[in-house]
Amino acid sequence: MRFRVVQRDAALRGGGGDDTVRVRLDRTMCDGFGVCAKHAPEYFSLDDWGYASLVGNGTVPEADQPAVRRALLDCPVHAIIEMVTDERSPLPPAGDGLPRVEESDPDHADVAREAQMMPGM
Repeated sequence: MRFRVVQRDAALRGGGGDDTVRVRLDRTMCDGFGVCAKHAPEYFSLDDWGYASLVGNGTVPEADQPAVRRALLDCPVHAIIEMVTDERSPLPPAGDGLPRVEESDPDHADVAREAQMMPGM
């Protein structure tokens, strides 16, 4: 079975729009590896025991995003989370969580109807 996914505009896929990113640090997940402070010391500091703290409110301008993104990707316990607003969300809006299928597509109209009939599936 093939689906044709409806493309969203660039702002909804994460491109374009706002140039700032927000990150959050979940200190309960942090194991004190210090990778974040190595990559982005302006945004992450380490306490006396080596656990990370977020410096500031988590807003990262475009110029600093590569370093913060590297810290996010290299964190071994995934304690750094990018806060994605609805305008930049690469995911479909809350609802059934299924890819959007064009209603006018006769080959897949039954899939759209099935998703409406079985919301928990």
